[in-house]
Amino acid sequence: MTSLVTREAPDFTAQAVLPDGTFSEITLAQQRGNHVVLFFYPLDFTFVCPSEILAFDRAVDQFAERHTKLFGISVDSHFTHWAWRNTPVDQGGIGPVRYPLISDLDKNIARDYGVLVNESVALRGLFLIDRQGIVRHQLVNDLPLGRSVEEAIRVLDALQFTEEHGEVCPANWRRGQPAMVPSAEGVASYLAQHHA
Repeated sequence: MTSLVTREAPDFTAQAVLPDGTFSEITLAQQRGNHVVLFFYPLDFTFVCPSEILAFDRAVDQFAERHTKLFGISVDSHFTHWAWRNTPVDQGGIGPVRYPLISDLDKNIARDYGVLVNESVALRGLFLIDRQGIVRHQLVNDLPLGRSVEEAIRVLDALQFTEEHGEVCPANWRRGQPAMVPSAEGVASYLAQHHA
């Protein structure tokens, strides 16, 4: 797998189930001007996947306040996504999640993003795409390892802070904390103040 970071995110057009339960075609290029968090998961009606999907759903408002579009994607059909959304959580479903679930039935999107494993399902890939369509962050977990939505938001905050202020964000940086001026003096000053 080759990293997509710093490269243009592979475009796609695919069927999706929208938050209102209707079907629509989604094209990545149409999202330009917004930040995008695109996360792949292996399959509907499985085990770790609903925990992630519901965790992202609980954070929908946090992504919206950051003007960020959130999309889940798997190799299931949009009809299967629809059925899973219409199954109550206590019966193995996910309920009416508030962001689109994209169908990658032919597996080309997962293939283009380098997360297709054994030509069958996608690994747990997460891609943060900037307003110009460039991948700025990528994380790929193996199938049994669920992701941290908090970390996705933290990295999104760091990207938006860097874009706005031109400063760089040190290890474990969170919104509201000091950052570093990208120079030898700036780094030295930051380290002297925060790691003395």
